[in-house]
Order: sequence, then structure tokens, then C-alpha cells
Amino acid sequence: MLMLSLLRPLAVAIPWTLNLAVWLLARSLQLPEPVVHDTGVFVFARVQAVENRVGKALCPMRLMRRLRSLLQR
Repeated sequence: MLMLSLLRPLAVAIPWTLNLAVWLLARSLQLPEPVVHDTGVFVFARVQAVENRVGKALCPMRLMRRLRSLLQR
């Protein structure tokens, strides 16, 4: 029960802090908040796609199969 009472203020503070960060960034860049938020979502999606592509290329099983095929030639 004590743990729940400690986590509840944290659960309330996280969205508030995120909104404050977006607002501050929008003010500093002199852009509307929705533009800053949508740009952040777009950048996150692009970074995630690149990480997935690189992660797939560096998969240990895939690298092992490539090495075996190179050594068999």
C-alpha cells in the first residue's frame, strides 16, 4: 500500500512534466505546441525505423549465416 501511495504523485507528475517540456520548447523555438509535438513524434518514428533496420542487419544469427556462406565459397 505504501508503494502505491508513493507512485501516485509520480504518475501525475510525468504527463505534467512532459506538457511543460513541450510548452517550453515551443516557446523557445517560437512555434505552436502541436507542431513541436508532431515533429517529436515524427523524429521518434524515423529513429525507431533506423534502429530496427540496423538491429536487423546486426542480428547475431544473420551475421553467422553470412559468415558461413562467405567461408563456404
